Amino acid sequence: MIVVYDKKGFIKLLEMEGATLAGVNLSGLNLTEANLVQVDLSGADLRNANLANADLRLANLANANLQGANLKDADLTAANLAGTKMDVQQKVIPLKRV
Repeated sequence: MIVVYDKKGFIKLLEMEGATLAGVNLSGLNLTEANLVQVDLSGADLRNANLANADLRLANLANANLQGANLKDADLTAANLAGTKMDVQQKVIPLKRV
């Protein structure tokens, strides 16, 4: 069983059977402020998912489809983005820590 909570750990955003999110269809889901630190999302379908303010540090997004996904203020520090599919207009801008 996989359970994904918000960054504060109070709100359950996703609950799925299985041991991994690799290759899973998560398209269109609202994962705003999700805690996805070190999660294996390789090959996952995240098209049109809302990942605004999500914590994706050290996540494995290799070969994932992020086309149309909202990545506004998502933290992708040290995430594996090899082979990730994104729209031309999508920009991944690292957050600046103060």
